[in-house]
Order: sequence, then structure tokens, then C-alpha cells
Amino acid sequence: MATEVLARGETFAVLVGLMTFDQDENTLEELEFLAQTAGVQVAEKVVQKRQTVDVAFYIGKGKAYEIADIAKAHQANAVIFDDELSPVQIRNLENVIGAQIIDRTTLILDIFAQRAMSQEGQIQVELAQLKYMLPRLTGKGIELSREGGGIGTRGPGETKLETDRRHIRRRISRLKTELEKVRKNRKVLRESREFPVVSLVGYTNAGKSTLMNALTDAKVSNYNRLFDTLDTTVRGMVLPDERTILLSDTVGFIRKLPHDIIEAFKATLEEVTESDLIIHVADASSPNLDIEISTVKSVLKQIGADNKPTILAVNKIDKIPQGELLFRGPDVVPISAQYGINLASLVSKISEMLPSNRVGVSLLIPYEMSHLIDLIYETSLVEKSEFKPEGIQIEGMIDNITLEKIRKDVQIYPI
Repeated sequence: MATEVLARGETFAVLVGLMTFDQDENTLEELEFLAQTAGVQVAEKVVQKRQTVDVAFYIGKGKAYEIADIAKAHQANAVIFDDELSPVQIRNLENVIGAQIIDRTTLILDIFAQRAMSQEGQIQVELAQLKYMLPRLTGKGIELSREGGGIGTRGPGETKLETDRRHIRRRISRLKTELEKVRKNRKVLRESREFPVVSLVGYTNAGKSTLMNALTDAKVSNYNRLFDTLDTTVRGMVLPDERTILLSDTVGFIRKLPHDIIEAFKATLEEVTESDLIIHVADASSPNLDIEISTVKSVLKQIGADNKPTILAVNKIDKIPQGELLFRGPDVVPISAQYGINLASLVSKISEMLPSNRVGVSLLIPYEMSHLIDLIYETSLVEKSEFKPEGIQIEGMIDNITLEKIRKDVQIYPI
């Protein structure tokens, strides 16, 4: 089971970011949203400007002492950094500041631990946590249960260090085995599907789940919080051309998404890599729209899905003044999932861009095989049907997968 490392309702934190000279301004807005999502109360935000990252203290030793004073003044029991820290940096900062040091990766993993509801989701989160914790395990030991409580990981001490490491390695091995079973099961399910798959992807909180609900009445949770959806949801949907598709919604992406999360969630993200069309949902009202779109494209490239046909659905246009939409193009559809604005255009674009999986043929179905008629009507576009002495003749655009299933039982003629 995934480990929560933050005690709910008990963490008061100072947020710290670093802005080097080759970076855009670091406002810590996203880190603050992440902290609030994890149940952390933010005491103060501090941004340090440096030419480079300090290898020992990340922000420099002098700034670390300054943050120690800030944390003490606010009675903060944690300091959260907007980057992934090395084990050396964490140890040095803890010694100077005297409070729990939490980096961005640990914070994101903690939120995932809260959100994972399915057994598969919990396995994936725990695997990511353990792979991240293992090289950072020093002398404190680790408690591998939610009941461990407190901020950070507390354990029996230095004498248990190697035992803890061996335990974690064994646990990682078991979790990988379980995830491999999940991947195999998913592959079997994908191969048995009769309909094309359209995947919703996007920056976290862009409105994917709201769009899923609007298009399919899926009733997916869509609260205004980060990573509200971790577990994949799949629902059927009928397009205007009468093709049935499967619409898939899964975990949102984010800037600096931990590598271990991407690796652990590959079983889930395979839904995206195996899809026939991607709908990239972006938040039109976000001040960081360019960065968020680039982030999603980067993750798609990491998982090998960057060459899929893609629609950019620019969501939440109800929150911006008319005429201020930044992204336009033939594959861009401005929408408001919450208010149903322009969803018909999006559905039409899906029909237009979804690769054709139908071929025009004439079928002669023997009467003893008439049970196949329902399958043909469910998956294909029937244009003509006629009863003949030798069987039922059907003409139309017939689904390729359906054709393979019925090929041995019917006569097929090109038209």
C-alpha cells in the first residue's frame, strides 16, 4: 500500500523556489497549489535567485540559514522545495533548518498516495515512492504503512538501515511482478476490444474529467484539485457517423512530473500509446498555457505517443474574454466542457480525424448465422439490407474488426 508521508492537517510549511538566470520567474503558484492539495498550510513563499544550483544546499548555505529563521518565526514544521533534491542536499538542509525537508517529487508522490483508490493505482504509487526513497534512505529507517504517520519517514534507527534497504528492494521486486501481470491483462483486454479508442490527456486540472462527463455521462470525479483522477476510466460513445468509440481518461500531467511516476504508471499510460486518437485538453484561462501544452507534449514523447493523431481541445473558454484565444489551427477546437460550449464541433472533429476502421463491402449472411446481424449494426454503418432466398444481404461501411470475426461464416463482396 502506498505510503503517505505528510500528516493530514498538521503540516505548516515554508515554500522555497530557485530562479537561475536562464529561467523564467518562479512564482511558486503551482507548488502552493500542490501543497494545498496535499493538505499543507502554507506559511510563506521564498524565491532565491542564483546563477546555478548549489550542490550542497540547493539554495546556498547563507540562504538556508535565512529560511531556518523564517521557518522558526512561523513555527513551520516543514520546508518544501520546488525541485527534486539530492540526498546530500536534503541532509544538509535538515541540519541547518531543523525542520522536515520535502522536495517537489515527494510532495507529488504524497498526493498520488491520497488519490490512488484502485489496487492497481496503489501498487503504481507505492512502487514510485519506494524507488524514489531507496537512494535517500539514510539512518532514519522507513515505515511502509499509512499508520507510520508524521511528517517524513520515521523508523527504528541506524541499526535497521540495511534491513530496511533489503526489505524495500524485495518489495519493489514484488510490485514490479504485480504490475507486469497488470500490463499483460491490459494487453489482452485491448486486443479483445471491438471499438477504436480515443484518449483524453492534458495538464492536471485542465478539465479532462469534466469533458469526459459531458461527452459520456461518466460521472467521474471532477473537483477543482490537482490529480483528482489517477485510475483510468473508459466509457463508450457514439459518433455522428454512427461509429462507436471508447473514450479513455487517466492521470493528468504536470511540470517536473517525477520520472518514477511515469515509469510506474506505464501500465496505465499504455492506454494512451495504444489509442487511435488523442484529445489534448488544455486550460485556456491558465497564465502558463504555453508551458502546460509543452509539458504534455514532452510527456507524450517520453511514453512514445507523440506521433498519434491529436486534437487540441482548448477548454474553459468561458473564463477568457472573446478574441483572446492564443491557440488556433485546423486541429484546435475551443470548448467549455463545463457549459457544453462547442462540444458538437469537437465531436465532429473526432469523427473527421479518427482513422477509418471501415471498408465498403456487401455481405451475404446465411439465415442460420442471423445472430451476426446485431454485431454488424452495432459496429458498422449499414446502408442497405435485403432478404434473399440464400440469406440476408447487407451493404455498407463495415468495421474491419467485425469483418475478421465474421469472415468464415459469411460471403464478402467488394462494392
